[in-house]
Amino acid sequence: MSDDHTADQPAAEFSPATEPSPASEPSPASESFPAIPEGTVQLSTDEQLRAINSVVRHRILGLLRDGPATITQVAQRLELAKGSSSYHLRLLERAGLVEVVSTNKVRGVTERYYGRTSRGIELPDPAPGEPDILMRHMVADLEAAPPGPRLVGLTHVRISEAVYDEFAARLTALVEELRAAGDPAESDAALAIAFFRPGDPK
Repeated sequence: MSDDHTADQPAAEFSPATEPSPASEPSPASESFPAIPEGTVQLSTDEQLRAINSVVRHRILGLLRDGPATITQVAQRLELAKGSSSYHLRLLERAGLVEVVSTNKVRGVTERYYGRTSRGIELPDPAPGEPDILMRHMVADLEAAPPGPRLVGLTHVRISEAVYDEFAARLTALVEELRAAGDPAESDAALAIAFFRPGDPK
């Protein structure tokens, strides 16, 4: 099961663009890292929503999906300044989305390993006129993705409520099928879904 950002309903997986190989920084034995807790964190406070409303922090959460990392490792793998990496991780920590899961002494300095507090993140529906965080992250990931196969399209169609409900259920099942096929040893793939009734054109 991989990381999910949802808006009160099952949604597509969001993952960062392809990243460089992990840094060679010494780390504790892999078995010392606890597994990411299953379940979902429901975002409700302004602090939590501010924390997730950032493409950089979205990508940090995606990176930590593969396991804990230090401030230095996050900075190297996402090409951030170390101070910026520290700032974003601390915001995520205060929001309850990441936590220190292990420490390691490196040349007398204690390195903190940050891990996710849950695999899933549930977002409230945006208020009228507010940007949709999921869609903003999706577009940013798509623009940052390296050249390669992709499927992007937009279709408008008039359908009944029964057909709408049936198709929504099939989409949800297909997302679950894709999630179940996930393999941590393989390359990242991202699927974004927006199936909705648009407003009348003005």
